[in-house]
Order: sequence, then structure tokens, then C-alpha cells
Amino acid sequence: MTVCFRPGHPYDVLNRTPQQERSRATQLRLLEATVDCLVEFGWSGTTTTLIAGKAGVSRGAQLHHYPTKAALVLAAVEHLAQRRGEEIRAEAAGLPPGRVDRVIDLLAGAFTGPLYVAALEVWVAGRTEPELRDALVPLEARVGRDLYRLAVDLLGADDSRPPVREAVHATLDLLRGLGVANLLTDDSARRRTILATWTRHLAEVLAPTP
Repeated sequence: MTVCFRPGHPYDVLNRTPQQERSRATQLRLLEATVDCLVEFGWSGTTTTLIAGKAGVSRGAQLHHYPTKAALVLAAVEHLAQRRGEEIRAEAAGLPPGRVDRVIDLLAGAFTGPLYVAALEVWVAGRTEPELRDALVPLEARVGRDLYRLAVDLLGADDSRPPVREAVHATLDLLRGLGVANLLTDDSARRRTILATWTRHLAEVLAPTP
């Protein structure tokens, strides 16, 4: 009996055939090339032909794995959101307990990097493309839930208390907005000042009730 694990699981590689390995490698190249294209060319300038060329795979291979641009873009956004979450957890593993400022810095990085730029391109396109929007809404809801849970875990927050739950949601909303403000100009100085103030407030909210 062959046991199958989700992609990325430590034992996943043990159960793949050489063909499956090549197929998985092709998918990864396509997903990462998609994000690169979205960042460089935007949604309107990104085509499946351009993505295939940047990934170094044939047009036929691209169509085999992802028959439409929307399918490819949505898979790329989900893949890199998962990868970024894993990277944040790894980076946070060595942090001492109670370092709210360091956790906020790590989370802020998720909203200033290329993945966030690529995601914004997709969100804007989804506003006027119903098919893309219908697929994007449940994906973003799932990514949002995963990000919320990641933030709660890293902060060591007790989100059974309503003030804590709302404060974590507000933190993520603040980081999203600051990420948008950073798109056209370098907003890092203002962002640091705002986050320093918010971090102090968040630390007070997260403190256990006497």
C-alpha cells in the first residue's frame, strides 16, 4: 500500500516516483515564476506564456499542471503563503518568550515582501473578474485564518478573551494597511514609529489579567 502525504511533508519525498518528483519540481518552478511575474509585470502584464518562459518549462507542461492563468496564480499565492508561514515560524523559534516587538517585526515582513505585492495584484484583478473573485474569496479566507492562528501562536496570546482576539485582528489589519502604504514609496520610517506605538499597546492587552 502506498501512503500519500501532503506536498512538503517530511515523508512525502519517500513516496514519490521519479516522475512525481519531476512533476513536483515543475510545479514549484511555475509557482515561483508566477509570483515573480506578478511583482514585475502586474496582473495585466502577466501571461501564462511569460510564466512558462521564466520558469524554464514548456507551454505544454504549464497547461498540463495549470490550464488557466487564474488556476496558476491562485496556486502560487496559496503555496507561497504556506511557505512564508513556515519561514516565520522557523525564524520565531529562537525568540525568547514575551518579545512582542520581535514577533510584530516578523509578521510585518509578510506584508512588505514580494508575496504581498503579488497578492494585491490578484485582489485588484478579482474586483472586476467574477470568476477569479469567486475562487479568490475562499482562498483568502483560509489564508487569513492561518495567518491569524500563526499570530496567536507566536504572540502566546489567549484569544479566548475578547480584547485579545480583537487586538490580534487589529494587528493584522494594521500590517496590511502599512504594507499597502509601502507600495509606491519607502514608508519604513513611518511604519517603524507606528508599529512601536502599537506594540506597546498590544503588549498591555496581551498581559494576563490579574
